[in-house]
Amino acid sequence: MTRDAIIKVRGLRNQFGRQVVHDNLDLDVWRGEVLGIVGGSGTGKSVLLRTIVGLNRPAAGSIEVLGADVLNGSREERLTAEKRWGVAFQDGALFSSLSVLQNVMAPMREHLNLSPALMRSLGQLKISLVGLPPLACGKLPSELSGGMRKRASLARALALDPEIVFLDEPTAGLDPIGAAAYDDLIGELKRSLGLTVFMVTHDLDSLYAICDRIAVLAEKRVLVTGPIEGMTDVDHPWVQEYFTGPRARAAQAKT
Repeated sequence: MTRDAIIKVRGLRNQFGRQVVHDNLDLDVWRGEVLGIVGGSGTGKSVLLRTIVGLNRPAAGSIEVLGADVLNGSREERLTAEKRWGVAFQDGALFSSLSVLQNVMAPMREHLNLSPALMRSLGQLKISLVGLPPLACGKLPSELSGGMRKRASLARALALDPEIVFLDEPTAGLDPIGAAAYDDLIGELKRSLGLTVFMVTHDLDSLYAICDRIAVLAEKRVLVTGPIEGMTDVDHPWVQEYFTGPRARAAQAKT
């Protein structure tokens, strides 16, 4: 894995009214890694993701993604960078009135100048890539199970062949078998497509199964980053409780 930081966050401050969520937060994400973002309730894991992808404007700081200044760069620079990442939100965030195939084709319609036939073929390919059957193409999100919606959301995130995929609690609400299958899928896609994965999660099984590094949010900043094996050496109450508790021991035993 090349130590090439394709996401650089410096001095980030997120504040909502009087509530300061992040203060002077720094983070690097390396090309080709799966980075797991963890932290206690209220530490702003999803807020950090949404800020990096431009859905939340921070009070201070800088964010560079794939060499582009996503906060202060030109609109053209920003749009060019956006085409190089995909996002799958926790609830899928699919368009309820569109079929799965139409959802996956939506980014193509917005950003690419392709014929409808080619977009359909590419959309079907992405849907197949995430393990959904051809029958899923014509279904509405409401007709899918939770696990299938998550895969459909991932297919849409892959629509433009991104270099980075952002995942927000991808295994939340899934049964253990479905969560393990999703982890396997992410690991396979990372290897086959050369993806960099920024994953907000609380799932210890996912952290042990597919993450190359962990970034712990605490005290309004990134407290520590590193491989999961070193987390038990971090002298911080939350980190110790999270990574040495019974669930962590059970997750480690599976690896």
